[in-house]
Amino acid sequence: MVQQLPAETTPEIIYPDSDGQPMSDNTKQFRWIVVIKENLEILFANNDDIFVAGDLLWYPVEGNNKIRQAPDTMIVFSRPKGDRGSYKQWLENNIPPQVVFEILSPGNRTGKMVQKAIFYQRYGVEEYYIYDPDDIELTGFLRSGDLLEPIEQLNGWVSPRLGIRFELKEDTLEIYRPDGQKFLTPVELDQLREAERQRAEQERERAEQERQRAEQERERAENAIAQLEQQQQIYQDLIEKLRQQGIDPEQL
Repeated sequence: MVQQLPAETTPEIIYPDSDGQPMSDNTKQFRWIVVIKENLEILFANNDDIFVAGDLLWYPVEGNNKIRQAPDTMIVFSRPKGDRGSYKQWLENNIPPQVVFEILSPGNRTGKMVQKAIFYQRYGVEEYYIYDPDDIELTGFLRSGDLLEPIEQLNGWVSPRLGIRFELKEDTLEIYRPDGQKFLTPVELDQLREAERQRAEQERERAEQERQRAEQERERAENAIAQLEQQQQIYQDLIEKLRQQGIDPEQL
């Protein structure tokens, strides 16, 4: 009797959706992550082939779940929008994120950023931006060949991929869309939405008042015409009666 040995099987590799690390260390870092991620979502809302994500694990190499990073924000051109548990590059036409953002915090300082810079350089990122909201410092790198080269002047810099402009103020960083609108916090966006709603409501009320005034003017005009026609009829009736009595109205 021949005994058949079981075929060797390759164990399935699991790519976790979480690295167990918190998205942010404090409220300031979290706020900036949300501002950048959500405003980029808004900026590219009408483009179905630009994927924006925050704190999403990116696996660039199939078969190795140890090679990974979770950028605070990443943008991938030529990939469809949609929910993902992680970004497995080999399932995404092997397209890496072209732009990534990292926000510094007390627990996420220079050493870690250097490690991330090496990772992003190795795996194809084109633009890499690091913002320190405590010291109001912005650092950027732009791909040149196989290297991510430092961007010397970032105040007024316009991202080649995103078209957004960075302005460093004394107390904060301001980011502007290509149309000149500034990136806003969710609260500011809601306030703007509410202001627009109130403006639209005021415009609606003004238009309604104008309509009512126009309706009143129309009614007054119709009443005036009716009165004039009534007077003309009375006048015509009077002339007719005078003529019936043999009186020529023109001789009066």
